[in-house]
Amino acid sequence: MTSGYALVVRFTTRDADAAQQFDALVARTIEGIRSEPGTLVYVVHVPEGEPLVRVFYELYADRDAFQAHENQHHTKHFLKEREQHLTSTEVTFLNETVGKRPAGKEGT
Repeated sequence: MTSGYALVVRFTTRDADAAQQFDALVARTIEGIRSEPGTLVYVVHVPEGEPLVRVFYELYADRDAFQAHENQHHTKHFLKEREQHLTSTEVTFLNETVGKRPAGKEGT
């Protein structure tokens, strides 16, 4: 088993206006996340046919990298501000077993 640690988070926004505001908050937050060395992947998706839903896929080098991400000012700000735009949040934590990693880092 490799040390990768991941999350899938499904956010449902209140309405189209809230979705736009949430997207703007995410865009500001991503700027800080890009400099986190242990955050390997942080991607936001909109599921087909679900314009009010955002699905995040987050891959960290390990649990310590995830905790370092959680401790960042930009992450704490996002966690505080996001609730006003949402009706629900579903989080699934994942332990990596095998896979293909970004930049040629292969899971075994």
